[in-house]
Amino acid sequence: MISKSDLIRLNYTPDLTEAGILYTCQWLAGSTRNLEDNPYNFLRQKIGQVAVGLALRRLLAERQVPFQTMDMEPFTDPRQRDLSLGGHRLNLNSYLLNRRDQIRNLKAEPAELLQASALVPLDQFVKEGQTSGDIHLFAFLLALAATSQADRHKLEAAEDPHYYLATLPKNWSQPQPWIPLHPLVLKSEADHPVTVELGGLNAGRNFISAQIQLLPGTRTSVTEQFYSLAYIHILDHPKARIGVHSPRFALRSQTHIIHPGEWGNVWVYGMDIWLTGWLTLDEYRRKSFVLPAGQHTYQYSRTRFKNLCVPMTELRPLEELFEQVCIWKAENVKARV
Repeated sequence: MISKSDLIRLNYTPDLTEAGILYTCQWLAGSTRNLEDNPYNFLRQKIGQVAVGLALRRLLAERQVPFQTMDMEPFTDPRQRDLSLGGHRLNLNSYLLNRRDQIRNLKAEPAELLQASALVPLDQFVKEGQTSGDIHLFAFLLALAATSQADRHKLEAAEDPHYYLATLPKNWSQPQPWIPLHPLVLKSEADHPVTVELGGLNAGRNFISAQIQLLPGTRTSVTEQFYSLAYIHILDHPKARIGVHSPRFALRSQTHIIHPGEWGNVWVYGMDIWLTGWLTLDEYRRKSFVLPAGQHTYQYSRTRFKNLCVPMTELRPLEELFEQVCIWKAENVKARV
């Protein structure tokens, strides 16, 4: 069982968000998941998960806890697991907390995290290829999001970092048949030059991106051969409509218009990362119970999926895991001799 003294706090730095965005944009280009319902909230969660994973790697390196990087799974797999500790696959389960009152409470008393539940989506837990010795590690990211018009004005005044994305609908991001979008043309209604970045896939379904400058009221062609277009990123705060055109589509949907209010700021304004505890897959299975969808938990106002659930206090301390990893590594070396 874990207590307040077993919680490990990690500092959050902006480069963690940058790394999360870089990965998530590439994942988005290859994803077949339907993101048309509130995509930016999901993308911020995805960015936060990547950031926590990178912060954990840094901690392991600082503590000299041996870990291995496994073969990277493709960006089309939303549950990438690429670390091994002492030969045991690591499943990092992290949760993004962005309610201001919750963050305030945790700043004052981190032990409040012990009231949470260690949740694992049921479909993830029963996924093929897992073994009883796999490790489930649980973490929380405290971070704010700037989503409203008022937030946008504050960002502009303070010159805080931001990253505005517009996701494209399915007929652009997952077009059928698989033929070029070329010639792809963009046009901005802004009264000043605007720089945008496009992300999608090429003929071989590999990620490609292109950065172009749009002059006021001028049609600008894209030279890169996109076969799908998943997102457009704008470098400045969006203030006018932008249209993207491809003759690939039927007449009525040739041009997709992005209005100023349709961009989402996916920058994660991280504060703290808290690592709580761990269990092996077999231990988690024995301790867990099924939590139906739609339930209130510490990290979610309502769960969207059916989860397995273990009280946070029932986890094992991470310091114990770090010691155990060194033992596992020594045993593996001895077995090879």
